[in-house]
Amino acid sequence: MLIGCPKEVKNHEYRVGLTPESVGELSAHGHDIWVETGAGDGIDCGDDEFVQAGARIADCADEIFAECEMIVKVKEPQAEERAKLRPGQILYTYLHLAPDAEQTADLIGSGVTAIAYETVTGPSGSLPLLKPMSQVAGRMSIQAGANALEKAHGGRGVLLGGVPGVLPGKVVVIGGGVVGFNAAQMAVGLGADVTIFDRDPDVLERLAIHFESRAKTRLSNKANLIDAISEADLVVGAVLLPGAAAPKLVTRDMLGDMKPGAVLADIAIDQGGCFETSRPTTHSDPTFIVDGIVHYCVANMPGAVARTSTYALNNVTLPHALKIADLGWREALRRDAYLADGLNTHAGRVTYRAVADELGYDYTPTADILAQGA
Repeated sequence: MLIGCPKEVKNHEYRVGLTPESVGELSAHGHDIWVETGAGDGIDCGDDEFVQAGARIADCADEIFAECEMIVKVKEPQAEERAKLRPGQILYTYLHLAPDAEQTADLIGSGVTAIAYETVTGPSGSLPLLKPMSQVAGRMSIQAGANALEKAHGGRGVLLGGVPGVLPGKVVVIGGGVVGFNAAQMAVGLGADVTIFDRDPDVLERLAIHFESRAKTRLSNKANLIDAISEADLVVGAVLLPGAAAPKLVTRDMLGDMKPGAVLADIAIDQGGCFETSRPTTHSDPTFIVDGIVHYCVANMPGAVARTSTYALNNVTLPHALKIADLGWREALRRDAYLADGLNTHAGRVTYRAVADELGYDYTPTADILAQGA
């Protein structure tokens, strides 16, 4: 198979879909890989490293999109990239379609077969291709929140860990999954006063056992959230509904109960955000203020630590890329039900129910697609 890896074009996105090591693995399986020149610069991997691994360097993205059978990326294709997609082509990347009507419409119009990292599943409903970036984002949320709390950035002027004789900052983490767990770990490590919210009693029990007295756990409901965020210095939104838009758990009215200069860090922004006042921001302009509350809503947080993130991501995406390339996407999805959950669009049809329901499209089950053709 001819596989292409273009340079990412999203604002301050330095990750790359394939590392030289991944190129080497794909090449060893007999596949041809084209990598756009400069694609690996953000992770300190030059064109020569990709060539040594077996890739051909393409002068521009147009060549890759025009010729390659499968496109491997990191972030969702931007408008300029979506215009280059074509029927029969495989797109393998993060998509986050439910809150993005424009992207969804463009992918449907292109006829591309789009497999989304974030909806590929694993045993017990896990999301193995999302997990490493969730780990990174969770840990970064505390760094970013601590920075936003500085007075020069509009925050309250609170040091999360405090100092002897001064109480530490209060951190509220909404969601006890991978993002929330990693955010709590970082906040606890800084010495903050941490409370983790979740709706699942089993999750709360697991977190309580892990953190013991270093963090508190609390059942997530509106009354408890209002009570907690009114005292919080930093609130981390770490809620995920796989493939669907995130619920709005903190409304604008609730901001009035918060301390001026407190920070909301919305890690669910890729799925539309879990705060009513959230909107996507970039690394070059990461925050904005609503009703005196600082919002940090960068939609590609792991891109700031591109080398760590790229290698962590390739660890989990490469095995599926090899399967798709070796077997073809139909046979790969037929043999692997977990990978089949990643199919979001094909030939102008929406094949992921949460996306169809959220955006009002007819839903075509992946099983129906796989039953067609050879």
